[in-house]
Amino acid sequence: MRTRGAVIRQAPGRLEVTDLEVDDPYEDEVQVQLVASGLCHSDDHHVTGDIPVGGYPFALGHEGAGVVTKVRPNSKGIEEGDHVIFSAIPSCGHCRWCATGHASLCDLAAGILAGPRFTDGTYRLHTPDGTPVGQMCGISTFVETTTVSLASVVKIGKDIPLDKACLVGCGVSTGWGSAVHSARVQPGDTVIVMGIGGIGVSALQGAVHAGASQVIAVDPVPFKREQAAVFGATHAVASIEEATELAKQFTNGQGADATIVTVGVMRPEYLRQALSSVRKAGTVVTTAVGKHEVSEVPLDLFELTLSQKRVQGTCFGATNGNWDVLNLLQLYRDGRLKLDEMITRSYSLEDIAQGYDDLHEGKNIRGIVRYR
Repeated sequence: MRTRGAVIRQAPGRLEVTDLEVDDPYEDEVQVQLVASGLCHSDDHHVTGDIPVGGYPFALGHEGAGVVTKVRPNSKGIEEGDHVIFSAIPSCGHCRWCATGHASLCDLAAGILAGPRFTDGTYRLHTPDGTPVGQMCGISTFVETTTVSLASVVKIGKDIPLDKACLVGCGVSTGWGSAVHSARVQPGDTVIVMGIGGIGVSALQGAVHAGASQVIAVDPVPFKREQAAVFGATHAVASIEEATELAKQFTNGQGADATIVTVGVMRPEYLRQALSSVRKAGTVVTTAVGKHEVSEVPLDLFELTLSQKRVQGTCFGATNGNWDVLNLLQLYRDGRLKLDEMITRSYSLEDIAQGYDDLHEGKNIRGIVRYR
């Protein structure tokens, strides 16, 4: 069927909205009509070329929710009309990582930026002239109607507004898990969060939920510092240097228990600064990504070793899409997770490039594309 979607044709480039053809679902797949999609910075990394993809054209978007419109027989309980969220990281359920509780590292994820379906190498999106179009994370939520693997779909209750639920498919799960799973925040901790966008405010909420006493937000943009308090930050400052001194005041000069780096574009110096901000045996969680070719980081190895500090990378917040998504939505139902407040602006699909311009200018905590 004919649909519309936002693609990139090169990198560096710019999102272009165009006509596409979407295939009916194959075995173990469903077709979904999108209701909303979050504008995550990860997509912008592909626009700028910081993170390369397998080929072009490539349809972006990986944080979305919608209504199932077509299914194949035996679709694991998912039926037409069901409401679903897409999980940015697919979960096969039986590889070593899924089987041992590390679904965010599922082997299927190795192919999510290649373009074709990671199970069989075929494509579900094409241009009208038949050119294959790659799907980001195998889903492409910047497309009005998309066909996806069941490994990327989580069925949710129809009581949850889909324009809010879409945020849990990536940003909320990633930020929340960065604090709860990867930083292992404990009651009474002092936590620093560097970068207050969609992932950063979710990390703030995760730290508060885990019992942190002092939660320090860091962002150079005044608007984001103002918003940080809405999501539980006890303090908000413009630089990591200010945050480090503040953390020391709360800990008798020791430093933060954990610093979570959720900036838009990771740079090597941010990791060095974060390491210096935590106490002995403290933890630095690197959630942000930057240019893929950057491989050298100027760390103080003496400090790292003799102060027993830990640098912990995290993918998808070390969460399980099939399980944690539903738990987070229950917290939203209970009034313990803020999703509505995260959405600063809504855009039409045609205005998606403007949404990313606003992201670059620091105007949004999270922008979304609203389809209907």
